[in-house]
Amino acid sequence: MMPKLCAPPTTPGSRILGVGVDRPARVVGNDEICSRIDSSDEWIRQRSGIVTRRFAEDDETVIRMAVEAAVKAMAQSGVDPTDVDIVLLASMSYLQQAPAAAPRVAHLIGARTAAGMDIGAACAGFCYALALADSLVRSGGVRHAVVIGSERMSDIIDPEDRSTAFLFADGAGAVVVGPSDTPGIGPVVWGVDGGQHHLIAHDRSWQDVRERPGPWPALRMAGPEVFRWAIGVLPGVARQALAAAGIEASELSAFIPHQANARIIDATAKALRLPEHTVVAKDIVEAGNTSAASIPLAMDSMLSQGTVDSGGLALLIGFGAGLAHAAQVVTLP
Repeated sequence: MMPKLCAPPTTPGSRILGVGVDRPARVVGNDEICSRIDSSDEWIRQRSGIVTRRFAEDDETVIRMAVEAAVKAMAQSGVDPTDVDIVLLASMSYLQQAPAAAPRVAHLIGARTAAGMDIGAACAGFCYALALADSLVRSGGVRHAVVIGSERMSDIIDPEDRSTAFLFADGAGAVVVGPSDTPGIGPVVWGVDGGQHHLIAHDRSWQDVRERPGPWPALRMAGPEVFRWAIGVLPGVARQALAAAGIEASELSAFIPHQANARIIDATAKALRLPEHTVVAKDIVEAGNTSAASIPLAMDSMLSQGTVDSGGLALLIGFGAGLAHAAQVVTLP
């Protein structure tokens, strides 16, 4: 007989145990953005809902912001760094390809024996990383995971690009995921539409820069096309996530989508026919689009302001470059 391999004992479910964020101190209003693009405060508010956003200073790196957010999430969860088994860091703006950021974050937060891995799924990155953490905890291979979204989008945009300069911002958010007797993170519904990858993409590759020195590669976006894709795809993905979790929209305490654009958020919420008691996250108004960091930042804002209660159900949905998307229902910490 062939020898049998041993497997770790599985866990019925996982849940978010704590959340933490790091918001850069520098607040940038629309007037400052408009000094370099042909636009106005009124136009930006109408098109995106954004009034202010945060830009990081030189010392507020992707790694430093990730560490600050993770430390706060661990403190809220009561999980000691030595009990963290893996750090998953979602980012599309970390500019050093090797080594990855997650191992450095793990070291700095004191999780010296943890695994570490970067997740490259752009604005859907946090939901992707959360799904991986949930699977790892339920499989028994990991007991506690730190999931982080950390971005310095100001590094990868062209401040004179009228289609992106007013949208993107910086910040970090983190959660700690641990075992639960009952599921606190529902099944993920995810996918990509890679045939439309060009709708959100850098205008140059690093190889191109090496061979033909020139402008810094900047993130470009076909705004109207992305808007149409989002409002056409997201409601269906959200409904699938609700069905997979066995939840009706009427049971949701909160809807926390990626903070891409207030019009996309409103259109998706309307399509889902959310009840009046479901609070819709609008962190974008003051924080802008922080890509993979936007969902945990918005979650923390809602919890800290008391607009939603711990233990309520929230529908998360992330979407962005790729075109990647992911959604799941979670129990709020």
